[in-house]
This record gives sequence, C-alpha cells and structure tokens, in this order.
Amino acid sequence: MPFAYYNRLTQRARRIYRQSEEITSLRLPAAGTLSPLVADLERALATENCPAVQTCAQLLTLEMTRSLKVPGVSVRILTVRPAKHWGELHGLYNPPSPSQPTRITLWMRTAQRKQVVRFRTFFRTLIHELCHHLDYELLHLEDSFHTEGFYRRESSLVRQLLPQNPGGIGSGHAG
Repeated sequence: MPFAYYNRLTQRARRIYRQSEEITSLRLPAAGTLSPLVADLERALATENCPAVQTCAQLLTLEMTRSLKVPGVSVRILTVRPAKHWGELHGLYNPPSPSQPTRITLWMRTAQRKQVVRFRTFFRTLIHELCHHLDYELLHLEDSFHTEGFYRRESSLVRQLLPQNPGGIGSGHAG
C-alpha cells in the first residue's frame, strides 16, 4: 500500500516506487561474522567518543558493502542532532557529487537533552541510511523512496545483525 505522497509522484517515480515496494528483504552474506564489529560500535557509542564511533561505524559499513559487493560509502559521525520545527534529524544519506563522495551522516546525541542516542536507535539509523546506498548500488533503483519495501529491507538487515536475546548486543547495555 503506497504512502500518501505516492499520488504526488511522476509516472517515472511511481514506477521506481513500485519496484522498491516489491523487494522486501536483503540477504547479508556471513552476517554473523559482523557481530564483533556491531559489538565494537555499541561499546564505542557507550564511551561517547565521537571519533571512535565514526571509526567503528565506518568499518562496519565497509565490511557490509564488501560482502554485498557494492562500492563503499563514507561515514561521518557528528555530535548533536540538528533540529527545526519539524523535529530532529537522525541521519542523512548524500549520493556522490563532483565535490564529495557518497556519504552517510549520523548524529550521536539528541538535540533537546544532548544525551547519547540509545544504541538500537543509532544502529537502526545507520542501517536505514545504508539502505539508501544499497537501493542505488545493489538494487540499481533510480531513486530511493521510503516505501514499505524499503522499511522491510532495513528490518531484514537489522534482524541479521542484532541478536534478539535480551542483555546482548543492541539491548542498550554496553557489556
């Protein structure tokens, strides 16, 4: 079922939207081997050390893109989320331009209270932004829309990378 903005799309964009809707999961080869990198990212976020978080997030996305055989993406971690009347920005995907490489930007602190974001929220945002990259590079979609299929792909990757056991990776406990 298309989201409300579907009716405002051009015919071309509707075709891309429908293509995105049809793809509901992504298989990450050897996802289990990435568990140590996910745990490193969780520990880095718990230390509130922005450069350490950036290093861990960059390494994890690099290994994910390698395993999917797509070009890598630069990851930039900034401190406090930007906020406007519409809310807080959690993450941003920028496709390549002549002046900069493909980039994912995430913020590790909330705008209002300046608190470090919970790991699961931070991790899901990273995967969300990476899914935009995968829409272009892996699925060869001409655009990356927030479709139901997009959110299902995001969830499929999160399920492969975060164990479901309480108290483990992603539970909010740094160990």
